[in-house]
Amino acid sequence: MGTVSERKLAVITGASSGIGLELAKQCAAHDFDVLVCAEDAPIHDVAPKIDARAQAIQADLATRDGVEQLVQAIRNTGRPVDALLLNAGVGVGGRFIETDLDAELRMIALNCNHTIQLAKHIVPNMVARRKGRVLITGSIVSTAPAPFQAVYGATKAFVMSFGEALRVELADTGVTVTVLQPGATNTDFFARADLLDTKVGQAEKDDPALVAKRGFEAMMDGKDSVLGGSFKSRMQGLANEILPETTKAKQVAKTSAPGSGKQ
Repeated sequence: MGTVSERKLAVITGASSGIGLELAKQCAAHDFDVLVCAEDAPIHDVAPKIDARAQAIQADLATRDGVEQLVQAIRNTGRPVDALLLNAGVGVGGRFIETDLDAELRMIALNCNHTIQLAKHIVPNMVARRKGRVLITGSIVSTAPAPFQAVYGATKAFVMSFGEALRVELADTGVTVTVLQPGATNTDFFARADLLDTKVGQAEKDDPALVAKRGFEAMMDGKDSVLGGSFKSRMQGLANEILPETTKAKQVAKTSAPGSGKQ
């Protein structure tokens, strides 16, 4: 992918499955060359399925060194980044007094730190070129307290606030920032976050391809944010804009409480 190409370059993190994989497919289908990154080795098997030109980087983006590894891979292409899709993230479910501290600190590092560190490297070059697109994967829980996902919810509120603020800072630079806010989506998230015994873990979920399509289109349109997924998820996101925090917290708690799926 280091050869001269008229196609634009998109970098997608957390792209081995789920929303990230579908975002990469959207980029490839719309004439982007793609550089995809994930922590797990299957990213190398997934890349050719996205596009024959796709380049895969295996790196642990929960670490500073892992992000720098990705940055170096981007530099090695010799090409500017036209679209930066900051999607990598994980969740940790359960009662805060019982969840594992190391798991939560690692989650903060991946969900928040990688977003900031990679944007710090890439966005200034976009501004210098006066063009670029940034998409940050948030969540509808970014606008509601998330009992039994308390730290995860806080990480998504962090990236939502960062994205909205950065967007204003970059006004009139030719660079846009969009935050994608999915609802419950059919990915590995709930299994990895230990939420399979909850109501939300067992409920019907959105198609990640639909979520990614809405996110990609919003990014290309330069929108500030978009509620991804089904009508139900979008309505939940809109309700979060008007309901009191205490009400929203109680609603989330009913669906995320450990064992709630058995009730």
